[in-house]
Amino acid sequence: MRLAIVGVGKLGLALLEGVTARGVMSAGEIGLLDANAGRAAELAERSGARVLTPPDLRAAERILVSVQPRVFPEISEWLAQENAGYISTMAGVSTATLTRRLGTKRVVRVMPNLAATIGLSQTAITAPREAEGAGDLAFARQLFGSVGDVYDLPEHLFNAFTGMSASGPAYAAVFAEALADGGVRMGLPRALAHELAAKLLVASGELLQQRAHPGLLKDEVASPGGTTIAGLEVLEAAGVRGALMGAVVAATRRGSDLGKDQE
Repeated sequence: MRLAIVGVGKLGLALLEGVTARGVMSAGEIGLLDANAGRAAELAERSGARVLTPPDLRAAERILVSVQPRVFPEISEWLAQENAGYISTMAGVSTATLTRRLGTKRVVRVMPNLAATIGLSQTAITAPREAEGAGDLAFARQLFGSVGDVYDLPEHLFNAFTGMSASGPAYAAVFAEALADGGVRMGLPRALAHELAAKLLVASGELLQQRAHPGLLKDEVASPGGTTIAGLEVLEAAGVRGALMGAVVAATRRGSDLGKDQE
């Protein structure tokens, strides 16, 4: 068994679908283990992967740990296998903590975001030399490359990446919801306002990637004395920039706190 996925939530499912759809590995090479045994069985039947129990992990070459950080101490005893490499998506759990609890330095730490479910994730990745030498780092790059872009990042920046990129879809959703509410306030039907807000964010993302700095796009849209600059004035007065920066800071600090809980 090339890969055991422990924790088959949205991310685990996205990886299962991504690697099989892109031919990275076949479903028959993947095993699924989840606290919800019924869900694991359903996904296994649908995909062709196999259902696992904890003792089955002995046969796994690599184990993807995709569970909530708070449950990791409880399951680490049976997760620890002598000859396996590990890939962790747990927010705040350092490679040092993974090494200590799993008894091996063959650990890769990754941080994707929810866009993995549509093949557009941004994933940070880091690992000690032992994981690189054993091929675990290259394997993880290939794995997460099947669901988006992968960025090699020093571990001390992981919590900042989590606070910005991994948490970012939620911030964007709040922004879209607020835009739609503004449209409804001014008379647009709610369904239309929601559709416009979602498509606006998608299109704006494409435009931003074609420009060297976000401010350039803002300046292109905001003509002198026009409607956009009037709206921007309100955003500045409300401190929207500062609030978004504060959200990233708060999420980064929370990631650090989660890591301390594991020490």
